[in-house]
Amino acid sequence: MNNKNKTVVRSMDILNLFIEHTELSFQEIINLSGIPKTSVYRMIRSFEEMGFLEKGSDAKYRLGLLFLKFGHLVSMRLDIRKIAYPFMQDLHNDVKEAINLIVREGNEAIYIEKIDTKQKVRLYTAIGRKSPLYAGACSRSILSFLPDAEIKAYIETEELKPFAQGTIIDKDKLYETIQQARMEGYTISHSELENHTSAVAAPIFNHLGEVVAGISIAGIEANYKGENVENFKEKVKKVAEDISRQLGYIKE
Repeated sequence: MNNKNKTVVRSMDILNLFIEHTELSFQEIINLSGIPKTSVYRMIRSFEEMGFLEKGSDAKYRLGLLFLKFGHLVSMRLDIRKIAYPFMQDLHNDVKEAINLIVREGNEAIYIEKIDTKQKVRLYTAIGRKSPLYAGACSRSILSFLPDAEIKAYIETEELKPFAQGTIIDKDKLYETIQQARMEGYTISHSELENHTSAVAAPIFNHLGEVVAGISIAGIEANYKGENVENFKEKVKKVAEDISRQLGYIKE
């Protein structure tokens, strides 16, 4: 184990103490962790600065409010996944294509669920895999429905890099596809994350009307033409609306 990894492990040892203890003094942390005093001091100071720990007026340490944020994000993702799964299963049985569910993580999207048992070809997507918000229909279904100011800030600062032959790397074209998605209520991609694959996706909204996830039908590009695209887009939009309704979204 190198020094960097050892420091991370020791840091987690300290945070893990708060699973069983609501509050701990500096000395109690030393005694329970078995970590030298100087190391504990350095790590606690860092945790305080980052918001992981807070020191009360009684000189005891408690988990910081940052954990509430993390807890909320994890809870939200679990809720979305739990609500979306049966809809995804029905959609997969219907269209026999891969069905993906993603949520936003900063300037990226992360795949939190995928059903592809009837899809014979393995695609780029996988649970836990990430992609930038601009690349691929599923990711762009979130980007397209963010507030205008967030979209503008994202596009101005993000470097658009190619992943496959169809990746959108021109910012004007990206703006155009976003405007089109807003008008039509869905996004589509061809060979953006992986050559010869396509996807049709729609946004999922919460009770506040905020886009919180995206769902897509994905497969081999040859299947995403003409009537198939019309069929897929209507089905994915309907499922996204059904999931959004379960999250408390009321369409105006």
